[in-house]
Amino acid sequence: MRVGILGSGLMGGKLGTIFARAGHEVVFSYSRSEKKLTALAREAGSNARAGTPSEAARDADAVLLAVHWSQFDDVLSQAGDLSGKVVVTCSLPMNDGNTGLVVGVTSSGAEELARKVRGAQVVCAFNTIPSEVLFPVFEARNGAPRPSLVYCGDDARGKKVTAALIRDVGFEPVDAGPLRIARYTEPFALLVGELAYGGRGGPALAYRFVRLPEQE
Repeated sequence: MRVGILGSGLMGGKLGTIFARAGHEVVFSYSRSEKKLTALAREAGSNARAGTPSEAARDADAVLLAVHWSQFDDVLSQAGDLSGKVVVTCSLPMNDGNTGLVVGVTSSGAEELARKVRGAQVVCAFNTIPSEVLFPVFEARNGAPRPSLVYCGDDARGKKVTAALIRDVGFEPVDAGPLRIARYTEPFALLVGELAYGGRGGPALAYRFVRLPEQE
């Protein structure tokens, strides 16, 4: 699979590296430093390269959007037409101070993104776990049990592609339903962040849902 990374910071850089190491063709883009993009591609291995947002999106089977809410319009304008593309967003609609959500209850950041890229298949995923857990989960991917990772979207193909990427990283995908469920998963991401960065155990935190047998 060809994966374009729009936003090569902590989440985009780590997920892109993992996708490349899992065998996907990856193009890193949208960083303040061209040297950083080149270094990311080099460290990710032979399946990765650096490019512009338009190059990252052009031939991609999936595009990962991993930028701050305030940068959405800029990166989307540089990426170009995303119609027909699977767009996986791990971005949260945070305010400029990263202290709270600016969209919620009656909509979500993922739904607002879908309105901006009409014709794309938007899926919300990877935003309910800290970046610090990504490499440990990938390294332990052949073990059991795997941690869970929720995702949601309105398009069956987009969700299938996203679920495959989630498994490649080392998580067990949990289909939470349509894209409007991002109204709940985005606040849940803030809870996970509070536990990860405000707790005592460190930020490498994951979660797992267990379905128990019903009692008669």
